[in-house]
Amino acid sequence: MCGIIGYCGNKPAAPVVLEGLKCLEYRGYDSVGVAILCDAQLLIRKDAGKIEEVSEKHGLDSLPGNIAIGHTRWATHGSVTQANAHPHSDCSGRIAVVHNGIIENYQELRQELISQGHRFSSETDSEVIPHLLEDELKSGCSLEEAVLAIAPKLEGSYAFLVLSRDDSGKIVGTRKNNPLVIGADGHAYYVSSDALAFSQYTNQVITLRDTEVVILTSDKIEFLDAAGNRLTKQSEELDSSWAGNHKDGYPFFMLKEIMEQPQVLSKTAYQDERKFTDIALDILRARQVIITACGTSRYASLVGRYLFSKVGKKFCDVVMASEFGYFADSVDKNTLVIAVSQSGETADVIEGVKAARDAGAEIVSIVNRPNSILADLSHQVIPLNCGPEIGVAATKTFLSQLAVFYLLSFSMVNSFDKACIQLSDMSSKITEALNCNNDGLIKLSQELKDKNNFYYIARGINFAIASEGALKLKEISYIHAEGMPAGELKHGTLALIEQDTPVVVICPADYAYSETLSNAIEAKSRGAYIIAVSDKESDIYDFWIKIPEVDELLYPMVAVVPLQLLAYYMAVSRGYDPDKPRNLAKSVTVK
Repeated sequence: MCGIIGYCGNKPAAPVVLEGLKCLEYRGYDSVGVAILCDAQLLIRKDAGKIEEVSEKHGLDSLPGNIAIGHTRWATHGSVTQANAHPHSDCSGRIAVVHNGIIENYQELRQELISQGHRFSSETDSEVIPHLLEDELKSGCSLEEAVLAIAPKLEGSYAFLVLSRDDSGKIVGTRKNNPLVIGADGHAYYVSSDALAFSQYTNQVITLRDTEVVILTSDKIEFLDAAGNRLTKQSEELDSSWAGNHKDGYPFFMLKEIMEQPQVLSKTAYQDERKFTDIALDILRARQVIITACGTSRYASLVGRYLFSKVGKKFCDVVMASEFGYFADSVDKNTLVIAVSQSGETADVIEGVKAARDAGAEIVSIVNRPNSILADLSHQVIPLNCGPEIGVAATKTFLSQLAVFYLLSFSMVNSFDKACIQLSDMSSKITEALNCNNDGLIKLSQELKDKNNFYYIARGINFAIASEGALKLKEISYIHAEGMPAGELKHGTLALIEQDTPVVVICPADYAYSETLSNAIEAKSRGAYIIAVSDKESDIYDFWIKIPEVDELLYPMVAVVPLQLLAYYMAVSRGYDPDKPRNLAKSVTVK
């Protein structure tokens, strides 16, 4: 769950790599480092901390040389220290490696290498790679030959880039179950975990497939398959929306992404009717339909399950991606799997989809990032059309996922056009929900910033919004928050309600209004501070988050956006950076 980037060209490499790493910080920001080849010398600078801190401390942007690799880390193996930061090197300091992923057999490899005399300086799994390469290069082979030789020894997932003093003038990279994309602009070549890292320079990208190897020099790029045979690969044009990654005057990306949701919804609703009709028919024909996802995407999937049942009269199940493998025995050619992932590279989702595909299931993915691993594995792909989402806590992609499920459910009853019209009308409703609550939520966050526990309750289609609202709060403000069906409050959690405990009640004036309000009264009678998300006022509320009246199936869209704002302002009022929550990264590429 780290970000890696490499550059070969005629420009100074350090500024290019550093700017690219800033675009990759959503993948991890525990530590950062770069390695640069200059006059056959290998310079490595790295440390714990964020990019600006490490760059200023070690003068990263002024390092000489035109070939460099860089890394921004989310710690998995080993604590956050300078020694564990990437790049990692071999015993002689002649090789530098940056790695994203998990080497599952690293302990066995490490012990074997130590027994042969290798010296390790970190606790990471990644450090076995340069030591393995060191042994291969001693035989006089090229850097790409060394990479091809060691890759089969690595179990797990990886994408890594390598520099070597002994074969200078090139970067070599390969991948397995983790993304690696290449960009070309004249005689400047880039390779990274995400095209966003170099999208300001070129919109031409090439996706590396599993076990393939790329060789970058200052005047060309070459590709090899796992057997060392040369490959010809075609570039694709990157959507222009992926070239933008600026805050546009907002203090944080998260606030920008919350506020642009009305416009994003219109883009998401612009879909191919024929594709949706075909997928809807496949859903209806399938003996069983399983939706698999993690985190925020799973909560969107729970809303989708409700919509499929209510509108399309089709029952399906939602399975956490990390648990999907334990249900694999029931998946066969009569199964349709809908995989939902913002990044398209979530490790648990990818693993489950691979197993389901091997069992004969049809795979439909709902994904935001182009050129993703999940998209490559799918028979049908539905794009969210959101553009890049930089904030670690998902906001606009969640709303877009809801919109896609809405379109799919109405496509099941041949009403795609009706759904498109209703979604278009929702843009103004979401703007209203944001604008009328913004100032009040700022004040509320100041009043409640010292609270340690929040509870979110709702019924029916809005239950998933209670869970998503709670997730947002705990992700970025570090307050314990729990979302649950309102009817379950009295089956245990009510015992935790004390005087002035915040309880967020999502209770629009729909079919579940009276029952949900009754549960709010139960909580209030035990001293709870009731924060209601509703289009209908009540004396029961201590604070009213007012939302516009919409069709009952669309309440999740207008209910979730002020809850995103509440989480954002709570984080800011407590002095935290909502874009970079501790211990979290956006693309979870490890299991």
